[in-house]
Formats: sequence, structure tokens, C-alpha cells
Amino acid sequence: MSPVLDTAFIPPRDREEVVRNAVWKSMVAVDIDHRPAAEDISVRIGLGTVGSIRICSARATAVALRRTERLAREDEEPAVTLGVQMTGSSVVVQNGRECLLRPGEFAVYESITPYTHLFDEGVDYRFIRFPRPALALPDRLLRDVTAVPLGSDNPVARLAFTYFSQLAISDELHQGVHADAIVEPSIELLRAVLTSQHDNASLAKGPLEATLSLRITQYLRAHLTDLDLSAARIAAAHGISVRHLYAVLSRSGISLGDWIRTRRLAECRRELAGPNGRLRTVAAIGRSWGFMDATHFSKVFKQAYGLSPRAWRDQHHHRSST
Repeated sequence: MSPVLDTAFIPPRDREEVVRNAVWKSMVAVDIDHRPAAEDISVRIGLGTVGSIRICSARATAVALRRTERLAREDEEPAVTLGVQMTGSSVVVQNGRECLLRPGEFAVYESITPYTHLFDEGVDYRFIRFPRPALALPDRLLRDVTAVPLGSDNPVARLAFTYFSQLAISDELHQGVHADAIVEPSIELLRAVLTSQHDNASLAKGPLEATLSLRITQYLRAHLTDLDLSAARIAAAHGISVRHLYAVLSRSGISLGDWIRTRRLAECRRELAGPNGRLRTVAAIGRSWGFMDATHFSKVFKQAYGLSPRAWRDQHHHRSST
């Protein structure tokens, strides 16, 4: 994987901010505490994606990464990060546990819970981010295996270390048919590692139902613009009945129609206020997010935000022009 960020070409005064923006946009929001002075900070980051899997290969001077309670609480797309230690060592702290990672080992940590990752000797590491719903593992199992060193004492983990360390740096695996072919096997391999480490087959038997609500909301986010997004289609995509769909969402405090409408309105608001907000009509923007009736769109938008879509757009573009 070729570096897409190298602080050697960035003025020292800008390095911390540039690194922070790259990490937040590509992987996860964390507070970053660089140990050296600004002029001595050295970071080389390569970024890639394989389907829904995000990858960051990093070499850097000493640093501490902290996922605070506030950042964890604001997480709208829960993820599990697999951290692969290449050389040196690092310390991962989460869920009341602290583990020391040595070369050939890796650990997982969740985005929905605060954690700390310390690289006192510098960074030579692979970060691989999986959507939490894709793993389809119960909450309890994930809590029990976070911040646990995985490697030498688990033959499945030893196999996975070789696989994931290569996946992180192989450009040809990140593109086209190769990428499409390895997404599911990569997810299944990590699932195999975590369930074998937990050594509790009964917990691994019911993962799909335990994470069904998460997987449904992930599906909804991915299909918000689809005009035929309906309860029947959502239920069919997850192999359940419409009645079961509503029951699952109800247990999570979700009203399907309200959830979809709220997020579609938020996307319309963002687009109307954005730099391209005047390139299309208000009605066209509403239609693109599933509001086929312009009058209805204007009404529900004003109910939600106190302004009509047109007034919202005019207000923000007036500010930008002045």
C-alpha cells in the first residue's frame, strides 16, 4: 500500500491537524497525542478499502490514541477495529482490560466504548476496521475479547495474523473482483478468531439475531435514497417477516417510518446548505431522498427544522456569499 500521507512533506505547524483529519475521515475519531515536538513528528499512512472494510497501514513516532467517552457516545456507525502489531510493541486498554501487543499479535477494540492505544516505541501497525453489524457477534462476546492479545496461543489467530497483515498492504487485493471476493472471507475469518478465543460455542450460535437491529439500521443507511425502501423489502433482505422486523426495531426504540424520515430530512438539509445546494431545485433534492411530493416535503422539513427547505437553503447560501 503506497503512502497517501507523509508528514515529511507537511510543514511542522500543520502536521498534527493533517494527521488528525486523515485518521478521523478514514478510520475513527480519536484524540491523538504525539509525544515528540511538532518538528520531530513523523507519520506515514497508507489507506485503503476492501468493500465495507477500511484499512490503515501506519508507521509513526510515539503517539497515544484515545477514544473518549464523548466520541464513543457520538458514534453512529459502530465498528470493530482489528489492530495488527508488526514490530515493536503497543498497549491497548478497553473494558477494564489492558494488553501488551508484541510482533505477531493483534487485538480488537470497539468504537462504541472508550479505549486507549499507546505506542511509546513508535508505530508499525495495521488498523483494519470492520462494520460491527457485519461480524454478527453478540455484545457479550465482543466485550469479552476486546483488549485481549491474540496470536501465539491460538492457531486460528496465528493464521489470521499472516492473512490480515498481508491484506493491509496488498494493493491488488483492494480493487475489482479481488476485493469483492475477499470481503466475506475476511469477516468470517475474524469471526472464527473471536469465537474460538472466547471458547463458548453457545454464544456463537445466536449471533445473527443478537445483532439483527444493528444490521437492519446499517441496511437502512445504505439504502436511504431507494424509493422502494419498504418494510417488506427490508424484512426480505434479512430473511425475516415484517412482523418480526417491527418487533426487533421496537425493542431498540426505533419507529421505522420516523427513523427513515428523520435521516432523509437530515441529508436534504445537508445538501441544501452545501456548496452544490443551488445546482438543483428544492423539489429535486427532496425527490432524490424519497420525498416525491414537494408540498409534503416542505411541510415535514419545516416541522423538523422550523424553516422551509427554500428558506434554509437561502439562509446558508446568503451567509456563504457574504
